[in-house]
Amino acid sequence: MQKDRSVIVVGGGISGLSAASVLAADGFSVTLLEARHRVGGRIFTVRAPEDGFPIELGAEFIHGKPPEILQALSGIPVPISEVDGESWCAFEKPLRPCEFFSKIDSVLEKMDDSQPDESFLAFLDRSFPQDEANREHRQRALGYVAGFNAADPALVGVHWLVQGMRAEEQIEGHRSFRARGGYESLVEIFRQRIAAYPEAGVRTGVVVQAIEWKPNQVEVRAQGPDAAITLMAPRVLVTVPLPILQAPAGTVGAIDFRPVLPRTKLEAVRRLEMGKVIRLVLQFNDRFWEKISPPGAGSEGLSQMGFLFSNDECFPTWWTAMPDKAPVITGWAPFRAGEGLSGKGLEFVTRKSLESLSSILGVDRKTLQKELKHSYLHDWQADPFSRGAYSYGKAGCDGAQKILGAPVENTLFFAGEATDITGHNGTVHGAMASGYRAAREILRSAE
Repeated sequence: MQKDRSVIVVGGGISGLSAASVLAADGFSVTLLEARHRVGGRIFTVRAPEDGFPIELGAEFIHGKPPEILQALSGIPVPISEVDGESWCAFEKPLRPCEFFSKIDSVLEKMDDSQPDESFLAFLDRSFPQDEANREHRQRALGYVAGFNAADPALVGVHWLVQGMRAEEQIEGHRSFRARGGYESLVEIFRQRIAAYPEAGVRTGVVVQAIEWKPNQVEVRAQGPDAAITLMAPRVLVTVPLPILQAPAGTVGAIDFRPVLPRTKLEAVRRLEMGKVIRLVLQFNDRFWEKISPPGAGSEGLSQMGFLFSNDECFPTWWTAMPDKAPVITGWAPFRAGEGLSGKGLEFVTRKSLESLSSILGVDRKTLQKELKHSYLHDWQADPFSRGAYSYGKAGCDGAQKILGAPVENTLFFAGEATDITGHNGTVHGAMASGYRAAREILRSAE
């Protein structure tokens, strides 16, 4: 008797979409369920109302040259542009070109994953004791780990950080790019691929509440836009963000597995953590920062500014759209700053962001308020279907991603950036790689 080649995919982020496209192309009957009323997950592009400029509320950068993304974009093709511009620092007055990157490198280069794992903060205290000679090295390194990884330095593991650094080196991760027209172009590629197959379908606004399973049989219970839904298949692919697997049954967005997941998988979930970030995009009437000329900036002032770093408590990092000259600037509030701003609403976060820019750049806040056209925010911590930004590994997490992503009885399959085993957790290409990996596992299960 021919095997049942059908699968239910839970989660319409880029990992679920990439896996569904592969399975549909191989003749599977695919039903993808997404809780939100859109697909893309933590890729979320909106358009500025006047000119349609892409505003990224989630993922924005292509880190390095990952083949997963570049191959997908090249088929349309979607052009990409390299992130450009000068980095300016406001750690001390006045503003000056940044010169701290070598200090960060000198700290990170001392991390060694051949030694027993420890948190980054424990490593820092051991290797760079708290004294005046190490003060700036510590500050910049802590800021980098908390900012770039959205991680708690007291939790994030050295082994995880080293693995990520090695993975970045393989794809020129020191460079960053953007897709012209926004990251939604990548989502649209996969949406169209899935739509090309009559046996594949995407259903949005469907919140999965329970997965009852036994070998080669799955029953998925969900709440649709108008009624409860029950679907059955021999296998299910779960691609939800890490906190959804961590959430207790009964909370919004949580999935009740019956029977519960294996103990080893639950332990792996506990060894991983979700980073916290609030990012706010401000659109002004013009690029007001071009008129600012700190000492040493020359006649162009800050017109070439790409990134702006400071010790600001709310928004320590800002970046512009460079090389695009759109009057848009993005504020990044990671870790504790993100925790403090989460749940406060657009008006409050916008006010805090203008206070931050006013202090850093020395521009009157009322002037900034007058020149502001729009502000854009999506609170990922408060979003019940994400509950954070992206994952990282705690000290002692070695092997957790592999265990989390491993199939159970050739019936339950798992994908998502938190399950990536190549060192690219927290990235779009890591999520895609995990989707492709899970699709291969499902194909083998049906042979």
